[in-house]
Amino acid sequence: MKIWDISQPLKEGVPTWPGDTPFSFKLNWTKAETGSVNVGSVTFSTHTGTHVDAPFHFDDDGKKMLDLKPDLYVGDALVVHLEGRESITPEDLQNYDLSEVERVLIKTASWKDRTKFPESITYLSPELAPFLKENGIRLIGVDVPSVDQVDSKDLPAHHSLLDHNIHILESVMLDDVEEGIYELIALPLPLAESDASPVRAILRR
Repeated sequence: MKIWDISQPLKEGVPTWPGDTPFSFKLNWTKAETGSVNVGSVTFSTHTGTHVDAPFHFDDDGKKMLDLKPDLYVGDALVVHLEGRESITPEDLQNYDLSEVERVLIKTASWKDRTKFPESITYLSPELAPFLKENGIRLIGVDVPSVDQVDSKDLPAHHSLLDHNIHILESVMLDDVEEGIYELIALPLPLAESDASPVRAILRR
């Protein structure tokens, strides 16, 4: 069995949305102080690094993280390479066989420097969601921080995906992953009131 870790490392300096909470880790207790253990704490936005969105993120009446079934984030996923595009449309996926999967991960390669938050990215067209729904897709993953343009306020792709009951995984790292079907495991934390959750996302065969 081979495993691909497709998670963005969580460390000081990891890019966050402009103005959002930066990542930090500190030791509250050290082994020298306690005589037995180090104990740390972390502070970060729920949208830091590789993460999943709950509908509550963009809909006040939407489900929160703990309301979502874990099986959304575990199972066969098709990785596709769709580089050099402004947006992803149904036409970009129509030649792929989606019949054996419920999850699609898209490598856009449009986030060139992951030490900085991108000024622009490849985004999903709102028309993609009904196409995905027709093909039985329940989860869409992208290698960028959002399924919408980074300066979007009305978030058409987010809302279209929600309207078609398709869930969102963002900022996956697909640089070294070839096209094909893998098993995805990207379980979120059981955060009862949260709008999102970081995940440790892996692919395996």
